[in-house]
Amino acid sequence: MTGEAHVELEVKLTIKPDALHRARDVLTDQASDAEPNPVTLRNIYFDTPDFALNAQRMALRVRQKDSRYIQTLKTQGEFVDGGHRRMEWEWPLPTAELDLTLLAETPLSDKVDLHQLKPVFETNFERQVLMITESASGGEAVVEVAVDQGRILSGERVSPLCEVEFELKSGNPAVLRQLALKLAASVPVFLNVISKAEQGYHLAGVTSPAPDVAGAVDVYGFFRGLSACWLRHLPFDLGGADLSQVRQAAGAAGVSAEFEKLANQITSGHSIDALMAEGLLGQVQLALAGAGSR
Repeated sequence: MTGEAHVELEVKLTIKPDALHRARDVLTDQASDAEPNPVTLRNIYFDTPDFALNAQRMALRVRQKDSRYIQTLKTQGEFVDGGHRRMEWEWPLPTAELDLTLLAETPLSDKVDLHQLKPVFETNFERQVLMITESASGGEAVVEVAVDQGRILSGERVSPLCEVEFELKSGNPAVLRQLALKLAASVPVFLNVISKAEQGYHLAGVTSPAPDVAGAVDVYGFFRGLSACWLRHLPFDLGGADLSQVRQAAGAAGVSAEFEKLANQITSGHSIDALMAEGLLGQVQLALAGAGSR
């Protein structure tokens, strides 16, 4: 059995649990189709004892949805127009048992000892799926929207998970950010560039992205620093950071005043959670993403 490799392009937004109902209402108003009820997804992530997959910036999981199982391998990919573009391989499975033979023709096969793979953490959540067809200057697009709420678990450790993901199924990629901006106008959001897998590895105590002020010279580096601080519950210390490229992107996006207000709040020690709740953070991020993606 061979898994089909394809490119996944998605924008992921973290939201507050108390904003979930409002977010779902906003998205449902735009949807052309929606699943009647949320589905429960259990996701088991695997790695070797020395966490070789994480070192290669890859993630391997088995997902259970009702009585169906899917084995998925993902690469970290690149940041494009506010979203992530990555390679993904998927295979249906008869049970929750990891099938190593399916990985033989993927980049993973010559990077790690597949026989050492073992469960490291789980991400378990309820997902509501909606389909949105949207038009933009570059043409129409079909987008799958997933509203997720649940938990990440590793041993006795637990952390909450509350996200909205926009995944492009066909058409113009610019529509992803367009839809995200519509949501951000109604619900406070945070454009989080740290994946569920990275959050799981952090919870498991394996590795955690450190806030890198020196790396915040471009839009993605700025976002990465914000996301690392969100994950670690730290303020983002921008002292000495060269934000000239980010300011240039803010000017190109027409949000210079908003960015300076946000930068002042960050410098004053506001937490990422507090900034997200105020609403300005996500709107500025999504504007920057259109002007300064790499």
